[in-house]
Order: sequence, then C-alpha cells, then structure tokens
Amino acid sequence: MDLESLQPGQVEEVFARHGVLAVTLTDAGDKPVLEPAPGQTPLWPDTRITGLFSPDANLDLLREDLLRSFDLGALPPHETAELEDRQWELEWRNDLAPMKFGSRLWICPGDTTVDDDDAIVVRLDPGLAFGTGTHATTALCLDWLDGLSLEGSRMLDYGCGSGVLVIAALLLGCDTASAVDIDPQAQTATRSNASRNNVADRLSVSDRADDVEDIFDVVVANILAGPLIELAEPIARFVKSDCLLALSGILSEQVDDVIDAYKPWIEFDEPQFKDQGGQKWARLTGARIKG
Repeated sequence: MDLESLQPGQVEEVFARHGVLAVTLTDAGDKPVLEPAPGQTPLWPDTRITGLFSPDANLDLLREDLLRSFDLGALPPHETAELEDRQWELEWRNDLAPMKFGSRLWICPGDTTVDDDDAIVVRLDPGLAFGTGTHATTALCLDWLDGLSLEGSRMLDYGCGSGVLVIAALLLGCDTASAVDIDPQAQTATRSNASRNNVADRLSVSDRADDVEDIFDVVVANILAGPLIELAEPIARFVKSDCLLALSGILSEQVDDVIDAYKPWIEFDEPQFKDQGGQKWARLTGARIKG
C-alpha cells in the first residue's frame, strides 16, 4: 500500500489497538473544506493524524503495527512529543480572551471578567460547535446585533453553531428567540450555553426550520454562501414586513451570487466586509421588499 492510499480511519483503528486516548484530524495541506454538504464531514486531501497516548504506551510496538498493517517499508514523516498533564478539555480557554463587539457586547470564556460597567457579557463554551466570535463572520454579526434596538423583539438564528449570536441577542434585549441547526453538536452547545447565560427559558432549539412557527423581528443566518443560496426561499419566508435580515459566512467574491438568490424577496444594504487570514468576508443586511 502506498502512502497516498492510507485512510485516516484505518490509521485510527491501529491507534485504538494501542490505547489511544484521543485522535485529531487536521488539514496538512492548507486546502480548507469550506462548504460541506449538510450532514457530511469530508476530510482534507492531505490530512494530518495526531494521536494522544498515555505515558506508558509502547510507541515502538505502535510503529511496528503501522508498518505491518499497511505493508510499508517506512512510515511517512512523523514526530512524537511529550506533553505535560493538563485539563485538555479546558485548553481552548487559553486561546480565547474576552472580546468586545460594538459598544457594549463582550464574549468571555469561562469565568473571565472585563473592566466595563456597561458590559453585556456572553459566557461561552463552544464545545464542538462553530462560533466563538474569533472568526470574521461571527464578529460581523455580533457588531451588527450590538447596534440594534432589540428590546421586546423576537429573533431567529438559522444555523446557530455554538449559539453565540442568539444568546447575545437575548442578553441585548430580545424577549424570545429560536435557533435552528442540523448538527446535533450545535444543538447541544447552544442549549448548554443558553443555560450558562440564564436565557434557556426564552430560547427554543430545533433541528428543523419547518418546526419553527413564528413571526420574527430579526433573522440571522451565519453559515456559508452555498447553503445560503440553496436555502434562500425558506430563509426569506421568515423575513416578514419590518423584519431585519443578516447573512454572513460569505466571501467577498460570493456576495453578488447571494444577493441574486434573495432578489425576489429581500432588498439589501451595502455589504460590510472584514479581512481575516488573507480572505475578505462579508455581511449582508436587508429587509423585505415592500409590496
């Protein structure tokens, strides 16, 4: 078997025979998969496999097993390192400091605090779901929400991820909100974060937009351009007269295609952009076309 034909799943099986504690798959070739189909989790063309083993694991036996299992003369480039013992499930907090959006909205990990008497604080543990505020798409939406007058309003978050947007809206004054996501991990993270922020009693979470029956004042969909285009009609049906819509997860070169998909129902303002990692991301805001 050549190295190119090695499948991560098969390598994981060998790791498991030697007591692996955790396996992480990452992009080894800088070729991100930006728009997987709903329900799919495709891997990158070049995938790096990292295994976490206990200190007493016999790595020499692991190497021999890998060579034998895949009929290899030599292993692909690899390295080993010894890690100090930590609470790894909490390590994400070390890379996520409090972040401010707009004039008063803060996203804070764990029990961190901010020196701001007017702060409205969202306490966040993303779990395995997308959305911490660090990505430009989420930041664009949080800035927009902070600038709205949300007192007494109702919001729909279409593709809620960690729940950060819908929870921020509830803390900023929304009376009630609904969140929709097909990913069970996102639903779990949203419910957990809502409880942490004491807004769970005002939030409903569902995996089906068809289960949502309400008229909203604000609708947000921070997903990606492909799904936004595909779901244009079902998203637009929630945008009634006087309802505001925000779409994000859109690269600058995709803006026109997204606008065209919503053209029968939505009139958009000028796009807002934010650069990150060599890419320019966009947020579109608009309202129902009159008549």
